[in-house]
Order: sequence, then structure tokens, then C-alpha cells
Amino acid sequence: MKTVKISLNSIDKVKAFVNDITKFDYDFDLVSGRYVIDAKSIMGIFSLDLSKPIDLNIHATENVDEIIEKLRPYIVD
Repeated sequence: MKTVKISLNSIDKVKAFVNDITKFDYDFDLVSGRYVIDAKSIMGIFSLDLSKPIDLNIHATENVDEIIEKLRPYIVD
């Protein structure tokens, strides 16, 4: 599992993120405080506080670099 911080601070960014992430056949979780939701659930994402960066847990065994490259526009350092 790999964890990165992402920012989803607009509705368009959330929609694009869900479209990008559903192309992968792995599980992804978003963690905000004590809440953990499925990153492929657009309704779940909107239930989180999107004003600050969120942790994205990538449950992939291979192609992690490819996934991170695809998600580069959302990743914050």
C-alpha cells in the first residue's frame, strides 16, 4: 500500500479524479481524520472536508508508479 496526499478543491477536480481512478482495477481509500471512504465513490468524496489535502491510500501490488503518474495533477507535496 502506498499513501499520497491529494487536493480535490473543486467539483470539476473531483469528477476528473473519480474518472481517472476508476480506470484502475485496485482499491483506493480516502482518509480524512477518522473517516475512510472509497475513493471511487463521488458521493463519499463530497461527504469529506475538501478544503484541505486528503490522504489517498493506494492498495495496488503493481503499476504503482503508473497510478501515481496518472494522479499527478491531484497530488500535493
